[in-house]
Amino acid sequence: MGELTVTVAAIRDEAIDVRSFELRPARGASLPPYAPGSHIDVHPAPGIVRQYSLCGDPRDAGRYLIAVKREAASRGGSAAMHERVREGQELTIGAPRNNFALVAGASHHLLVAGGIGITPLLGMARHLVATGESFQLLCFSRSIAHTAFRDLLSGDDYRGKVGFHYALEPDQVRAYLRKLLWIRPAGAHLYLCGPRPFMDLVEATAAPTWAPDAVHLEYFAADPASLSGPRPAFVVKLARHGGEFEVPEGRSIIEVLAENGVTVETSCEQGVCGTCVTGVLEGEPDHRDIFFTDAEKRANDRMTVCVSRAKGARLVLDL
Repeated sequence: MGELTVTVAAIRDEAIDVRSFELRPARGASLPPYAPGSHIDVHPAPGIVRQYSLCGDPRDAGRYLIAVKREAASRGGSAAMHERVREGQELTIGAPRNNFALVAGASHHLLVAGGIGITPLLGMARHLVATGESFQLLCFSRSIAHTAFRDLLSGDDYRGKVGFHYALEPDQVRAYLRKLLWIRPAGAHLYLCGPRPFMDLVEATAAPTWAPDAVHLEYFAADPASLSGPRPAFVVKLARHGGEFEVPEGRSIIEVLAENGVTVETSCEQGVCGTCVTGVLEGEPDHRDIFFTDAEKRANDRMTVCVSRAKGARLVLDL
């Protein structure tokens, strides 16, 4: 996908450690339309690319809105956004992509946000208010001061549709969710976003009564457990490009291919965004991503070559 140049039109503090960035087209350009749940790549500093959800109104063609939490253990992205990006500055971004779309025709949409996980769900809520569809948004956070966009979500447009929950212990969250998710209304879909432990808790609580295809998740980072464990060497063969290359224990497929002149587009390099998904013609991938569903992983016909590896000695890729 092509890159776009935007101007940072406004920066606002939305909560403790959370800032929103209003991005408008630079030099008379236009912004591609997007659907609720979409995200964009943002280049806040040289050599740094991060994915941020679009949380504005999808009907507003003149701007994109993102919000970024400053993480204490930042790998450089959130720190750069908070420390280096200024109003009036130009940024390079990617076109919108969507791995977290609303399900068309659903009878009801249940949106559950943990902390900064509000960002993709806010865009969904804006859309659902505009279309008049049935939805409920639940926001879990440490405190009122830590709740991004609380004033907006407390307005008349969202009256009776948004609930706020502060400083709950895991057992309290679990008890509340059991009551909430005990029965799945016919045709309803559940959308989750937030820290990994929070999402795991919600997903596990919903599992007895919500079918897997009715639960939709948006991850911000890789699951550390999926990236651990043995990483033996293996060989990849490229069906179209030609050539066989050994991927040693400490290297990724992406890295090995790049140093041999074969470029695969990538973005997050954590198995989150799906940019590098590549077809698998032979062999069994060792899936270490959080992009594919369990059913898609079992098919073994595609893989994320940024983090995933091989369960056997050899893979043949559709490259």
